[in-house]
Amino acid sequence: MPHTPAPSLATHFTEGLQAHVVRFQRCDACGHAQTLARYACQRCGAQRLAWHDASGLATVRARTVVSRAPSDEFRALAPYTLVIVELDEGPRLMGHAQADVQIGQRVQAGYFEHQGRTLLRFDTQK
Repeated sequence: MPHTPAPSLATHFTEGLQAHVVRFQRCDACGHAQTLARYACQRCGAQRLAWHDASGLATVRARTVVSRAPSDEFRALAPYTLVIVELDEGPRLMGHAQADVQIGQRVQAGYFEHQGRTLLRFDTQK
């Protein structure tokens, strides 16, 4: 019987992106929310983490324009805007954004396909 590799720690997150849903982990012990998939809570160290779907609503906390892509994979997108957003549920994460997005603006998660991967793009709320 062929060996099936164990799923990646980030599988829930990446499968969520493919379904156009932002997912995050919440600690069942202390309630802390985190977006980077981990085996333990960043705050209390408990290993009781559950995945949840976010609303996709967020506030821009930082932004930058990437003029020189870090790899060939993203060269066709340059220049592009990256943001760090704080989801309404609490955790922060990075994604692409409209070029005119500003720090403090409310945004909504959107999605786009690039080289066979679904990526996040935050757009200002209508």
